[in-house]
Amino acid sequence: MTTVTRAHLAEHIYSQVGLSRHESADLLEGVLEKIAATLEEGHSVKLSGFGTFSVRQKGRRTGRNPKTGVEVPIMPRSVLVFRPSQILKNGVNEGSGTKRMKAGREA
Repeated sequence: MTTVTRAHLAEHIYSQVGLSRHESADLLEGVLEKIAATLEEGHSVKLSGFGTFSVRQKGRRTGRNPKTGVEVPIMPRSVLVFRPSQILKNGVNEGSGTKRMKAGREA
């Protein structure tokens, strides 16, 4: 299993779109910066066929230190939530990526 990095994505843009490597990296950075800025403003980002990123507010609550059992207040905060699209869920559950990887090894 490998982790996809910004460098991997920029290289894929370079090979598929035909921009220079530098332009591909700039394009990727621009898209990621726009997504981050939109989320920082508290708005959702929906990528059709992929999923939706949104910011959710968690209220103040009381937690407990597991070692001592002492109650501790947990302050309100914002959390980032990702909800995958049905298409992405189906692809992951069917293991379509795994099938492609196995077919490539046998060839």
